[in-house]
Amino acid sequence: MSVRYKPLNSVLVKPAGPDCNLDCSYCFYLEKDELFPDTKVHRMSPEIQEEMIRQVMQQSGQNVSIAWQGGEPALMGLDFYKRAIELEQKYGYGKIVGNGFQTNGTLLDRDWAKFFKEYDWLIGLSLDGPQHIHDRFRKDKGEQPTWEKVENVAKMLLEEGVAVNAMCCVTDYSADYAEELYNYYKRLGLTYMQFIPIVEPDKDDPTQAASFSVTAEKYGKFLVELFDLWLADFENGQPTTSIRHFETVFHTYVGMEAPECAFMRECGVYTVIEHNGNVYSCDFFVDPKYRLGNIRHDKIVNMLNSRKQQSFGRAKSAVPVKCRQCRWYTKCYGGCTKDRIKDPRDHRKPRFCEAHMMFFEHADGVLTQMAAEWKKQQSDYQEYQQTGGTYNAFKDFVKK
Repeated sequence: MSVRYKPLNSVLVKPAGPDCNLDCSYCFYLEKDELFPDTKVHRMSPEIQEEMIRQVMQQSGQNVSIAWQGGEPALMGLDFYKRAIELEQKYGYGKIVGNGFQTNGTLLDRDWAKFFKEYDWLIGLSLDGPQHIHDRFRKDKGEQPTWEKVENVAKMLLEEGVAVNAMCCVTDYSADYAEELYNYYKRLGLTYMQFIPIVEPDKDDPTQAASFSVTAEKYGKFLVELFDLWLADFENGQPTTSIRHFETVFHTYVGMEAPECAFMRECGVYTVIEHNGNVYSCDFFVDPKYRLGNIRHDKIVNMLNSRKQQSFGRAKSAVPVKCRQCRWYTKCYGGCTKDRIKDPRDHRKPRFCEAHMMFFEHADGVLTQMAAEWKKQQSDYQEYQQTGGTYNAFKDFVKK
């Protein structure tokens, strides 16, 4: 069997390693400081930064994305990212580079916002919703709440015209408040939303899921309610809000590969680069077992296509026969591997199987109809284009 070559399209970089100024209850990455016992503070050196960006620019295609994450990436300071822009320009050879920045927001100010706006960075802001939801799990090192600060930062970023996605962790608590969450983000002006189901083993009893972990039943009900809210806000057949999960699933309905790795047949399509240059298979698998090498000695694109990474990607398909026979399997492919691995009940069975079935049984009819309309519009556009018409003119024509 031939192995498909994976181009280097994106990397996820952790320039401050697992360091963070918050102490969120459900965070899985703070404990990664155990991997780097030689220092208490972890920061990417100028040499590693330059080597990483040089490799990404030289080994990628015309378009590439760099996601800066943590820990908390803002701990590096703004000058680190100004230098990143300089290095991207130095080694970019005219390529289009998309920079993403996932942050808890507490260290950002107007200078950060102006920088993000000037260079068109996409910000993923960890804001779990209104105060009673956000402050339940997202507190600082002194156990103080952070909601007020983060909400003010959200407003400030929007005022400066920065592209912001709301990143919401769905817990056993917040899953009960789909409508409140959705309306809260809308009121703030955060119309791009990403909801991430949380499951972690209990630290005191690893045979059990932590109490904040959302159950499949609750997550399924959450998705169903959220889908109806999203659909109710359509205008002229078009969504007015963006929810990543639904847009990802829609790709599968029109015959396209899902853009989100959790819904691909295999994962392992990107790599994670830690502050010291170590490269790992995935954000959720930064562990010695999944270490692919180090950029000081190996090429990133070679590590992405290594046998070890190929094996990691194929492991996603190791699901029970019942899953592969499910009518929805080609829509979800079992979901994210980490949700299965971290579920103490059964490391082979996808934790959110029931949730996905609840969602697809509820939304399938609408998504099928939307897909048919989308395909027809694409076909009509191709015919229109052959007559010399432009896409903008076609959109005006459709509206009529």
